[in-house]
Amino acid sequence: MSGGKIQKIGINKIQKMKIKGSKIKIEKTAEVIFTFFTYLDNFKKIMPDNVQKFEVSNDKDSFLFSLPGMPEIELALTDKTKFSHIALTSASSKFSFTLSMNIKEISENNSEVQLYFEGNFNAMMSMMIKRPITKFIDTLTEKIEQL
Repeated sequence: MSGGKIQKIGINKIQKMKIKGSKIKIEKTAEVIFTFFTYLDNFKKIMPDNVQKFEVSNDKDSFLFSLPGMPEIELALTDKTKFSHIALTSASSKFSFTLSMNIKEISENNSEVQLYFEGNFNAMMSMMIKRPITKFIDTLTEKIEQL
């Protein structure tokens, strides 16, 4: 052997994953959109059609959902800025991420909405979940546009 070093691959290194949804325009005021989504029961209306479970907690501050082939995910409302921003954070430390919605009023009855996903995952997990999470964000965006 030649005494060369073996370099470890950073599979367990934690990295930040960010996914930005498309900006969409909705014919509603920022106040109407913000109020709609701070009532967490309304997230069921934008979930993918194949959602298997959707339950809002008794205190109405979080909801649990599951999709085929994925573990149950609980999201808690952790931040809101009146009429412009809502953030939901995963309640699980194993799958730590935030799903945010930015709302920007662009005219009297028109607003722009954009979803953001941000989480910290190891490289292997990032590779496995990036495509399904991107598809999930795209589906939520499409359903918001149809409201």
